[in-house]
Amino acid sequence: MRGDPALTARGPLGRCLYEYAYTQGMITVAVAGASGYAGGELLRLLASHPEFEPTVVAAGGRAGEPLGAVHPNLTQYGDRLLVETTAEVLRSADVVFLALPHGESAALVAQLPEDLPIIDLGADFRLSDASAWERFYGGPHAGTWTYGLPELAGQREQISGSRRIANPGCYPTSVALALAPVLAAGLVRTSDIVVVAASGTSGAGRKASDTLLATQVMGSMSAYKVGGGHQHTPEMEQTLAGAVGAAVTLSFTPLLAPMPRGILSTCTAPVVDGVTVDDIREALSTAYADEPFVHVLPEGQWPQTSSVGGSNSVHLQCAVDEHAGRVVVVSAIDNLGKGAAGQALQNANLVLGFDETLGLSVNGVAP
Repeated sequence: MRGDPALTARGPLGRCLYEYAYTQGMITVAVAGASGYAGGELLRLLASHPEFEPTVVAAGGRAGEPLGAVHPNLTQYGDRLLVETTAEVLRSADVVFLALPHGESAALVAQLPEDLPIIDLGADFRLSDASAWERFYGGPHAGTWTYGLPELAGQREQISGSRRIANPGCYPTSVALALAPVLAAGLVRTSDIVVVAASGTSGAGRKASDTLLATQVMGSMSAYKVGGGHQHTPEMEQTLAGAVGAAVTLSFTPLLAPMPRGILSTCTAPVVDGVTVDDIREALSTAYADEPFVHVLPEGQWPQTSSVGGSNSVHLQCAVDEHAGRVVVVSAIDNLGKGAAGQALQNANLVLGFDETLGLSVNGVAP
């Protein structure tokens, strides 16, 4: 494997770290925010990765506790102690994952070496528009990193040549993969795009909240941040605008579903005259023909969150509502998988020159 051109062609950083791993052992990994849902899922995936070894598991308020007390499912790492999240402990690793609340990554990054590979699962470096950041997140804009959605046209090459990756949000991942190919092909119009998406409760994070109590969630669905108030809206518009090369207007309504994980996004847009469902299917199938994680389902089979749980897969299906003159594309992902930790690991694989599928599964866990 040492001379494998598929690995060594990834650039100087990938070659350097691959040679290090080959001669010295595993590439060491630091996970900040390891006590959260995304951090825990990342550690679960890293446990099966053949090249990465978590050596730093850091947290905030739960520092000092054994990891097994926070994530009882992580038996392999159960006796490891969570440490305080500091730049000093993070810089001891070869690669850093930041699974922190939005707005907390930038201060840490400023204290870390510029050549240290970092995958940020938060929103700090996703947006290119400083005013959009200030409106939806508040505080100063920290800058923009390479956007880590490999399946977008041309993005995989940018990721492979970067050290700093902004991992996309969960909702934007599901929406971009559903709509980018049909927008790029000119099959739908760029205004009046409407997305209604349901997410599992883990998408809200682990912080206690009345709205996430079992008695509030069980047997019920609810909308939240309705009317353009969700922080992922500008990220969706930015990503789709990049795919089509023109401004995009999108209305987004998120729903909280009574399930722990998963996102089901129903994305609609005005169809261009003469476009058929076969045209939409062809655009999606062509765009993702060689993608290991994105699957356009057979006709008549619709995405469901239970099929992608625990995986890095995306399931897509499409239709044309001729009565309303709209295209409908439905996507299903695991918000903690392709929507967070799985995608972060996929990006790290690309940055470091490995096969992007290492440590990741296309198969969901069911029932």
